[in-house]
Amino acid sequence: MSSMIKIQADLHTHTVASTHAYSTILENCNSAAAIGLKAIAMTDHAMGMPDSPHKWHFENLICLPRVINGVTVIHGIEADVTDCQGGLDVSERMLSKLEWVVVSMHSWTFPPDTPEKNTEAYLNICKNQWIDVIGHPTTAKFPYDMEKCVKAFKEYGKLVEINESSILTGKSPRDNVIRMLELCKKYEVPIVLNTDAHFCGLIGQVGEGSKLVTEAGFPEKLILNTEWERVREHIINKHGNIGI
Repeated sequence: MSSMIKIQADLHTHTVASTHAYSTILENCNSAAAIGLKAIAMTDHAMGMPDSPHKWHFENLICLPRVINGVTVIHGIEADVTDCQGGLDVSERMLSKLEWVVVSMHSWTFPPDTPEKNTEAYLNICKNQWIDVIGHPTTAKFPYDMEKCVKAFKEYGKLVEINESSILTGKSPRDNVIRMLELCKKYEVPIVLNTDAHFCGLIGQVGEGSKLVTEAGFPEKLILNTEWERVREHIINKHGNIGI
């Protein structure tokens, strides 16, 4: 496998609607088009984060063109864990209307707890039928029983994210990422290489994640977003015919 893996869909991106991000959806799509991406998921933060958009932002995604400058736009959200019982900062009703759901742990909504409590939270959130991706589950701030949870992700059909931003900022240490990749390889859990981009110039740039995937000998067949058609099939199978 080449050390530089090319993805066709970036499935975790932010716009200025999350006020710590710096680009519009148009700018993100233009950057995606420039490097040959076929799709992006627009996944601004859910309402529990202090800089999140109003819920109307997510309810009004339908007003966007499905394709912008040749790039398919998937209507998504980055929801946040709120408790050990699997609580999220977004309603089930809203989740059911979205097309791509990333769920992450952030200290604003779920202060880091013991490894046992963090494990409990992961085991419970993966039971939620609407969740597509477990976001940046390699951060050092939230230690947990990784093997036990990866087996649960497999059982409930959740994708695991290798998050470029988390690697670049040092929030996800190299050893954590390698360990996650080894476990996903062992249990054949598909992953997605995402940027978590907060600026349009970072869309689709997964160089550091690619290096670690190669170092771990991770099979490309288990990287879902290297092929847009595989992502498209996943979305249609889970969320129905949304016109993509």
